[in-house]
Amino acid sequence: METIKLIKVIIADDEGIVRKGLRSTVPWDKYGMEVVADASNGRKAWEAFLEHRPQVLITDIVMPEMDGIELSRRVKEAAPDTKIILLSCHRDFEYAQQGMKLGAAGYLLKTAFEDEELEGMLAKFQHELGITHPVNATPEPATSDAEDERLGTLLYAWLNGHNDKFMGEMEKRTREAWSFQGEPVYIFLIKTSGCQASWLELLQDAAQEDRQLCAGAILPYGNERCYYIVPQSCLTAAESMLVERKSDSAKLQWSRRGPLTSTEERLEALTALHKAAEMEKLYGVTATDWPEPIWKAVKLLHDNPAAEWSVSDVAGQVGLSRSHFSILFKKAVGDSYVAFQYKRKLKLAYGLLKDTALTMQEIAERTGLGDSKYFSKWFKRCTGQTPSQYRSQQKDGTLRT
Repeated sequence: METIKLIKVIIADDEGIVRKGLRSTVPWDKYGMEVVADASNGRKAWEAFLEHRPQVLITDIVMPEMDGIELSRRVKEAAPDTKIILLSCHRDFEYAQQGMKLGAAGYLLKTAFEDEELEGMLAKFQHELGITHPVNATPEPATSDAEDERLGTLLYAWLNGHNDKFMGEMEKRTREAWSFQGEPVYIFLIKTSGCQASWLELLQDAAQEDRQLCAGAILPYGNERCYYIVPQSCLTAAESMLVERKSDSAKLQWSRRGPLTSTEERLEALTALHKAAEMEKLYGVTATDWPEPIWKAVKLLHDNPAAEWSVSDVAGQVGLSRSHFSILFKKAVGDSYVAFQYKRKLKLAYGLLKDTALTMQEIAERTGLGDSKYFSKWFKRCTGQTPSQYRSQQKDGTLRT
C-alpha cells in the first residue's frame, strides 16, 4: 500500500501529565497525524521544531526557558503556515491575545476544554492541509503496555482534576474485565518509594509465586505508586504477600479500602486513597504518625482551603474539646493551629500567585482571607513584599528567555 504522509505534531508543555495525556488519549490517526516530539520547555520545543518541521504545534503559554508566545513568534517567522494551538492552565487572555495576533489558530484552557474542542481544531487542520487517510488504512492494535500507559494517564488526569474520562473507563471495566463474577473488591494503594524493587516487579514476582494474585487488576500511577484491585476471595493472599515483602523492604507502604461493590464506591475509594497519599507527601508523615483526630483535622483543612474555621470549629468536627485539640495538635504537628493555618494559607497563596492569573480578590476568597485589601496587607506582613511584587518577580523568572 502507498505510504501515507502524516501531519507532524509537536507538543510543548512543562507538565508531563499534559504531554503524556495528549499523546495517549487523542486519536491522532483519525486526523492523519502523528506526534513526532514533545518538549518540557519552549527552548527544547524550538529545537524539536527545527529538527522535525511539524505542521502543527500545541504549546502551553507559560513555560520555563522560553514561553509559548516567544515560541509561537519564532515558529511563525520560520514557517508561517504552521498551525498553532495555545494551552494555558488559567484564563490568561492577555497572553492568549498576543498569541492570536501572532497567528495562532486557537486557544484552549487545558484544565477545562472538552475533547470536541481540540478534535474540532485538528479536523479543521486536516482539511486545510489536505492530508487524509485512505479508507483501508487501519491503526495498529494497542499493545498491553500502551493500554496500561493510557489507563494510568487517564487515572492521573482524573485524580488531578484534568478530565473525567477515567470514570467511564472504570464503569466499563467494572461491568466487564474487572467484574470478578460480582464479588466485592478491595483497592490497595501500594507505594514503593525508597524500595529497591518497583511496584511492577513486586506484583509480577508475587503473581509467579501465587497464581491467585493474577486475578487482581493493576492501575499504574507513576513509578512509585499503583492501585491494586483484588476480589474479596484474594484479599488474604494479597495482604500476606505485602506483609512478606515488607519484611524484605521496610520502606514498602500500602493502604486499602473495601469491600466495594459498585463503580461509584470504587471511584470514591480511589479518590480517598489518593488524597491521603498526597497529604502524606505534602506533610512528610503518614496517617499512623498522627493521632486520628489530628489527621482528620489536617485533612479537613487541606480539602477546604477557603474555610474560615476557628480552633473550636475544627475541634468540634473531630470530636475533641478546644483545649485538648490545641494541645494534641501542637504536639503532633509541631505548630499551633493558628501558625499552621497561616503557613498553609501562605503556601496556597504563593502557588496561586505564581501559577494562575486569578485576581487578588479571587485569591483572597480561595485562601479564606476575606477581601483583596486584607489579603495584600497580610501577604506583605508575612513576606515583606506585596502580592503584585511577588507575582511580577515570579513572572520575570518564569518567562525570561
